[in-house]
Amino acid sequence: MGLSEVIRERRSVHKFQPDRPVPPELVAELLDTAVWAPNHKLTQPWRFVVVHGEGRRRIAETARAVNEKREKDPVKSKELGEFFYNKFMAVPMFVVVLMREDSQLAVREEDYAATSCVIHNLGLLAWERGLGTVWETYGLLHQPGFREAVGARPGEKIVGSVHIGYPAAVPPAQPRIPAAELTTVIDA
Repeated sequence: MGLSEVIRERRSVHKFQPDRPVPPELVAELLDTAVWAPNHKLTQPWRFVVVHGEGRRRIAETARAVNEKREKDPVKSKELGEFFYNKFMAVPMFVVVLMREDSQLAVREEDYAATSCVIHNLGLLAWERGLGTVWETYGLLHQPGFREAVGARPGEKIVGSVHIGYPAAVPPAQPRIPAAELTTVIDA
């Protein structure tokens, strides 16, 4: 598969094959390549937490607890909590991507852009190998319980949680606005 084909055919996958675990060594290999993203001054501010197997329960339990607190009705609270617990347990693997936050705004923004490129690289590399991903930035990432569950350190921003698995369903392509309609050329 050529790069253009990978970019055009990659999709955000939300449903994974339930009984097909993702080999951690494959994800380690993908991450080793993904870190070759553009990175001004080579600060390499990223760090990865890979959660799979029984480790997923930490995240699922946190999702359950946070969502149960959102609902005042005790019955609905339990139902909502169970829904989110099951939703998170249906994800074969999470790669939580953290970034060390520099005190200088310009460096912090460059680091965020570079870390985003790493996440995008991971998604493209995974797609090339038959894996589906979705880059999630849900509010749960900011909850103290989630940060504790994944070992986020003070001064680290969780840039995203990448859900990874073998696709059970691949959504259709969504139209894109052609770049020509969004491009201004200044030649004089």
